[in-house]
Amino acid sequence: MKKWMLTASLLMVLTACGNNEDTENNSTNEAEELEEVTVVLDWTPNTNHTGLYAAVENGYFEEAGLDVDIILPGDAGADQLIASGKADFGVSYQESITQARVQGVPLVSIAAVIQHNTSGFASPVEKNIKTPKDFAGKTYGGFGSPVEEQILESLMRSENASADDVTILNIGSADFFTSVERDVDFSWIFYGWTGIEAELRGIDLNMIYPTDYSENLDYYTPVLATNEDMISSNPEMVEAFLEGASKGYEYVIENPTEAADILIEAVPDLDPELVKKSQEWLAPRYQDDADQWGVQKLEVWENYGNWMFENGLLDGELDAEKAFTNEYLPK
Repeated sequence: MKKWMLTASLLMVLTACGNNEDTENNSTNEAEELEEVTVVLDWTPNTNHTGLYAAVENGYFEEAGLDVDIILPGDAGADQLIASGKADFGVSYQESITQARVQGVPLVSIAAVIQHNTSGFASPVEKNIKTPKDFAGKTYGGFGSPVEEQILESLMRSENASADDVTILNIGSADFFTSVERDVDFSWIFYGWTGIEAELRGIDLNMIYPTDYSENLDYYTPVLATNEDMISSNPEMVEAFLEGASKGYEYVIENPTEAADILIEAVPDLDPELVKKSQEWLAPRYQDDADQWGVQKLEVWENYGNWMFENGLLDGELDAEKAFTNEYLPK
């Protein structure tokens, strides 16, 4: 009897050990099955990107089978890294993807981060710039893109004025607040970040939004992008990535305060007050009037592409249907 009990006990121990090993092996295999994915940001981390950080922190990418690494673009720039396959996915803009595709670069937009263009021309109220005609005689601080002058011209022409009367300085990535105090009268900003920072600083701004003057200028900025090779060779990864990203942005929409905390923890150098206020402002604007987060419309791509072509910003016409896709968004 003692011998039988000893044998039975030994079997139970061996079985338990075997089960533990199986569990450990299964966990290891599951970890090994996660596909490594790189996502490059367009700029330094900000609230345009919070959905990506939330998807990492809350395990949404992991649930989709991905191990996602968020990286900064460096000198190369996000579009170049995405197009070359050195980053699997990234943050881009409708404008740059349009220019790239006309030049034969196979970038594809796979989701709109924000449904409508929230950027505009900002100036301290004491500059007295209230409408586009007030740009005349003023100095604009730009980032060196040909599209800037054309948008200025388009807006001013609508009020019988001309961008020839505007002095344009290339200030690159210089601080907006320092620039308007010292060198320029107005500049182009995303209100959801720089505009909110102005509120916190107690600086009153006049904002002129291009979307108020032309539906052609209500384009997607920013977007999530990949390249044609990724879509054709690994559509499952594209679908998995958007499954996680969609959940991340949906979480931010529903939980802006908690989402802000995630971004602050991930990027401690950010101003917590700015992140929280910016996140609150952006939360209802990510999806806005769309049926779901991320979806894009053909007419938006056609309108802006046609506007760019008609204003001499493109060497050829855009095939808008190939520039974006909604196919891989969650159904």
